[in-house]
Amino acid sequence: MRKRKVYEFNVVDTEFPGFGVAYYEGKKVLIKNALPGQKVKAFVHKFKSGNAQAKINEIIEDADYKIKAKCPVFELCGGCSHQFISYEKQLEFKKEQVLKLFKNAGIKDFEFLGIEGSPEEWEYRNKMEFTFGDMEKGGELCLGMHMKGKSFGIITADECQIVDENFRIVLKTVLKYFREKKLSHYRIMSHEGYLRNLVIRQGKNTGELLINLVTTSQIDFDMSEITEMLKGLHYKGELKGILHTINDSLSDVVQADELKILYGQDYITEELLGLKFKISPFSFFQTNSRGAEKLYSIVREFMGDAKSKVVFDLYCGTGTIGQIAANNAKKVIGIELIEEAVKAANENAKLNAIDNCEFIAGDVAKVIKNVKAKPDIIILDPPRPGVHPVALKYVIDFDAKDIIYVSCNPKTLVNDLNVLIEAGYKVEKVIAKDMFPSTPHCECVVKLYR
Repeated sequence: MRKRKVYEFNVVDTEFPGFGVAYYEGKKVLIKNALPGQKVKAFVHKFKSGNAQAKINEIIEDADYKIKAKCPVFELCGGCSHQFISYEKQLEFKKEQVLKLFKNAGIKDFEFLGIEGSPEEWEYRNKMEFTFGDMEKGGELCLGMHMKGKSFGIITADECQIVDENFRIVLKTVLKYFREKKLSHYRIMSHEGYLRNLVIRQGKNTGELLINLVTTSQIDFDMSEITEMLKGLHYKGELKGILHTINDSLSDVVQADELKILYGQDYITEELLGLKFKISPFSFFQTNSRGAEKLYSIVREFMGDAKSKVVFDLYCGTGTIGQIAANNAKKVIGIELIEEAVKAANENAKLNAIDNCEFIAGDVAKVIKNVKAKPDIIILDPPRPGVHPVALKYVIDFDAKDIIYVSCNPKTLVNDLNVLIEAGYKVEKVIAKDMFPSTPHCECVVKLYR
């Protein structure tokens, strides 16, 4: 088997995140978004860790359990990848993939509590970053998601099914307006153009809505007309603010060189499990609010009776887990790299009248060595790459009786678990929690004890 060649494969299994597994002359091949039961022609584009990776060119024989996708642009949009599988089947695949990762990592003798689905299969997201662009170079202005298999193509996502009607009506209004104004979109390669992103955040439990128009500074455009149009729309909930973010970064990221408030305020408030959380334009917050309530309830359950215990919440973000845990703890200390998130965490603690939480800004791997308190429980909720090795060493040195690991990437999770096991911890129980229906991603919560 050679790179840059097309081969015929029979897909026999799945592997995280969202790969179909086939074999060719005894060699394992991972095929993105392929399903067991399919026969496909696929383009082998790279070799990694001894396996080949391929992309589907043609489906010769399809799986008999596939269903019709709900989204009209599903075949073109790169946002969702698994709408053609029933939600029950999606959960089955995710559960199998998580268990396989644990098995292959040699982690055993734990209680597996299964997989818990999202409370909402559709319209579950509380945030979306839509991108301005075109489907073909020089084509009509589009606003939506990156296209499958295209580095720069954008497909309009005005019927997106994982957000609710507020998102769709804002997107349609903004796109129609800027098409009429004939303004250019930003092009990554030439670094030219004006329109970059439309970012919408919404409190699923409060109904509060925040709209953020992201552009470069290359044109001095008056946003008052579009602001009035957006204010005049009929929303389910309340529009709290309209923002204009200036972003002159050369890369394809949403960041603020300057932030202007066109209307209202620059934040919304969301409620989780009876607590209120202020969410600013660039702060991290779980994108599935009702799923987050279930996820954090699992963490609280794994803590057990912790009324007399000190809890460390590492990679705490805006302090959601820490504050939800605070009612069941003596003291919570949270550490987070992003200063804005820590500021929000402390504000949220005041908002909720919680006085046994302390949130510290800094790199977990550096700050943790200066913390004098001794934890009874450590909660880890790291980004996708997992816990930094230096931070993990300090976690081990703290010698906490219990560790609760919340992971958005089971592949890095099992690597970190093996380090903790080698240091004397035992995996007690594991539960998979789906937060992202129609995608291959899955969260896991693991309870370990010393």
